[in-house]
Amino acid sequence: MTDRDLQNHVQYALDWDPSVDAADIGVTVDQGIVTLRGDVKTYAEKAAAERVALHVYGVKAVANDIEVRVIPNPQRTDSAIATATVNALSWDAQVPADRITVAVDHGWVTIKGEVEWHYQRTAAERAIRNLLGVVGVTNAVTVRPRVSTTDVASKIEAALKRSAEVDARRIHVSALDGKVTLSGNVRSWAERREAVEAAWGAPGVREIENRLAVMP
Repeated sequence: MTDRDLQNHVQYALDWDPSVDAADIGVTVDQGIVTLRGDVKTYAEKAAAERVALHVYGVKAVANDIEVRVIPNPQRTDSAIATATVNALSWDAQVPADRITVAVDHGWVTIKGEVEWHYQRTAAERAIRNLLGVVGVTNAVTVRPRVSTTDVASKIEAALKRSAEVDARRIHVSALDGKVTLSGNVRSWAERREAVEAAWGAPGVREIENRLAVMP
């Protein structure tokens, strides 16, 4: 597939997805690496555009240069956004809100703290994405599991073999002191992400180094 073909496929995917207004989004491709540029009204739409592009077959990586241009509203102050963020975190059953702090600067939300599982870290960011007035999120929450295990690598390898979306034969797993390294190659960005999510599911994982290459 040529870069021009891939560009058309990504643009069609953006036009097709109802959660994205692609009218002001431009797509360029260089050797399989997609760059998104333009303006959207919410951070949720920016994140959705990146998600859509990453799911197109042949995409190796996405540089998301889309800017969020929020319509001016005197009620969406940083203080109001901070209050809404704290409330959103406290109402999410997957988020240990008492372990997370929030800071807002001109609509950009930064969250910090420590959680035991990666899914809690991602749930915290997901709870914030759709809030009005948010232009970006920095997720500085760290994962510090309380449990430890000596066979993390074998558990992850078993999880990869169970996944219908991952070809475990092409992935090598190594682990040391809670840090997991994934190497090898996968067929798509979606498979790459699925492999990482499977690895995060093992108890005792605190960090993942992803060396998987996308080779369609």
